[in-house]
Amino acid sequence: MSSCAAPFINQSTSLLSEYLSKLTTSLAAVGTEDVWWRPNEASNSIANLLLHLRGNVTQWIIGGVGRRPFERVRQEEFAARGGATAEDLLEPLAATVREACGIIALQNEDSLVERRQIQGYDVSVLDAIYHVVEHFSMHTGQIILLAKARGGSDLRLWQPPASS
Repeated sequence: MSSCAAPFINQSTSLLSEYLSKLTTSLAAVGTEDVWWRPNEASNSIANLLLHLRGNVTQWIIGGVGRRPFERVRQEEFAARGGATAEDLLEPLAATVREACGIIALQNEDSLVERRQIQGYDVSVLDAIYHVVEHFSMHTGQIILLAKARGGSDLRLWQPPASS
């Protein structure tokens, strides 16, 4: 059986880039007040989710898979209540995703099965990448929903294929 490593790696980096593009479009539709708005105290704002995504990708891919030094104070991602604009939050997240995609792109069939200790879990590199892609997808969907609710318009994130 041929290796699935290359398609897995390509799809993982492609999806992270696609989700980042959707976040950029979503943030363009809302103002700074909307970025920090929460439906209630049990929920997160768009800004909190952006901070959380950056922390998660940093810990799991940059630190965990890439074994690079990192700092993360997870609770601060959710405790923040204002100050930064959408651009202030998106720019470092985009840089983090680019760095993570570079680390993912370096993986191969052998490294994907290596074990890592990440956030108290014993996982394979493949598991770590899969976790981050799934986690990023879930929170991207939440951000899209919040942006639509606050902006009041269709974000046109999907278009049907052109007729042939």
